[in-house]
Formats: sequence, C-alpha cells, structure tokens
Amino acid sequence: MSEEKTASRRPEYLGDPTIAAVARRPQWLLALLLALVVAGVFAWLGRWQMDNAIRTDIIETAEFETLQPLTDVAAAGEAVMEAAAGAVVDTAGTFNGRDLEIVAPRENGGELGAWVTGHLVTDEGSHLAVAIGWAADPALAESAAAELAATPGFTAPLELEGRFMPTEGIDVPAPGEDHSLITNMAPAQLVNLWSEVDGPTYAGYLVLHPEGDSAQLLDSAGLEAIDSVAPEPPEAVNWLNVFYAIEWVVFAGFAVFLWYRLVRDAWEKEHELKLLQEKAQEAEE
Repeated sequence: MSEEKTASRRPEYLGDPTIAAVARRPQWLLALLLALVVAGVFAWLGRWQMDNAIRTDIIETAEFETLQPLTDVAAAGEAVMEAAAGAVVDTAGTFNGRDLEIVAPRENGGELGAWVTGHLVTDEGSHLAVAIGWAADPALAESAAAELAATPGFTAPLELEGRFMPTEGIDVPAPGEDHSLITNMAPAQLVNLWSEVDGPTYAGYLVLHPEGDSAQLLDSAGLEAIDSVAPEPPEAVNWLNVFYAIEWVVFAGFAVFLWYRLVRDAWEKEHELKLLQEKAQEAEE
C-alpha cells in the first residue's frame, strides 16, 4: 500500500537540467524576449488608459458663468457639446407669437408648476427653443402665454440672456394619456408643434435670465424667472478607464507568467521522460 502511494506521488526533480538551465536555452530566451515585448505593449496601454482616466480638460464652473455669444458655444443643427451645456449665453432674435407651448410639470424653487416656452428665430436665421418663465400651474401658464402673445413687444427684436441647456428626453405617453401634453423640454418635439421652421434648429434650449428684455417679458406676463443652476463639474477621474488600466497591467504580468509556466512545463517533461527511460532500463535488466 505504501509503495502504491509512493508511486502515485509527483516525482522529485533533482539534478540537471535545472529550471534556470532550461530557461537559458536560445528558444526560451527568444520566448522571454517576445513575452517582455508583449508585456511592454500591455504596460504602455495601461499607462495610456490611466492618462485618459485622469482628465486634464475639465471645464471649470466659473467658465460657464462668463457671458458668451450663443454662436460661440453651440451651432444650430449640431449636438450640444460638454463645453456648451450649461453655459450662460446671449443671443438676439424675434419670437414667433403663435408658437407658445406649455411644459408641465416643472419644478421651480421646490414647487411644481409649468413652464411657458417660446420659439425664437435668431438673427442668424436659426431656431431656438426658449424656456421663458414659470407659473404655479398649467392654467396660469396658459393665461400668461396668452398675455405674451398679445404683448406687442413680444414679437419685436429682443436681446436675450440665459443658460443654454442640452435637450431632455421625450416621454412616450401611456395608453389613455393626452398625447398633446409636453412633459420635457425637448426641441425635437417642440419643433413639430411650431408653425414655421425654415432653418436649422438648436439641439439645446435657452432658460431665460431676468435681465434686460427678458425681465420685461416676465413682468408683462406675470411669470417667475426659472431657476438657473450652474452644472456640476464632471468627475476628474474616469473610474472605468482606471479599471481598464489595471486590466492591462494584469495582462502584462500574465505574459511573463505564461513564459515561466511554459519553461517549467518543458523542464518537467524532460525529467518525466528521464524517469520513464530509467524505468524502462530497469525493466530490461
């Protein structure tokens, strides 16, 4: 019984060649060189991924609060980029008096109500959705929209200031709900309700600030200014990229480990072959 246990044990590898001797053979030195090259490439990819994880192009919140022309931060017909989303801008144009829509529910100062929105045709001929003001409920918003439409100055050339925001998603009405209700500020949805669109449309929308011509519009319609909150700065570290960088380092280590494992396998096979040859010789004798 003890002999069977001894025979089933893994043989001890004693004498030549040692693992070091096998590893120094030309084919394994070349394999090591290849493994180091592969590991180096993986390490470089890890470094590149880590460089991307730590962002150096973070836009400071203060830059968003510096008044800029709308045309300097965004272009009609193009997606709203990070540098434009939340920027305080000014623009000039005229409102279309027939294109006043109510968006509800909208929160302002912690209270639910409704927005009155308008369709501004800029001096450049582009079309821009504008969140003009807030009312305590949709009925008051409808009344304020009627007041605005009847105000002569509403369709006159205006200089406007506000915060440029990216579009919101479009909610699909549930069965039985009124499909004419607008719950989100989505220019792609509003443009289908406007009476006339003959040029490119901005993908984002403008939240009016109560400054200059904007203040007069709010006063004439009895609307409150909409809360204008600066965007939070994006994270300085992209943790997904950090995870990828760690993966590349693991791959680099695995390339060297794989070379060692192959060398050890070759070393074990040589000793196992020697053991078999010795057993064969003993059997012949």
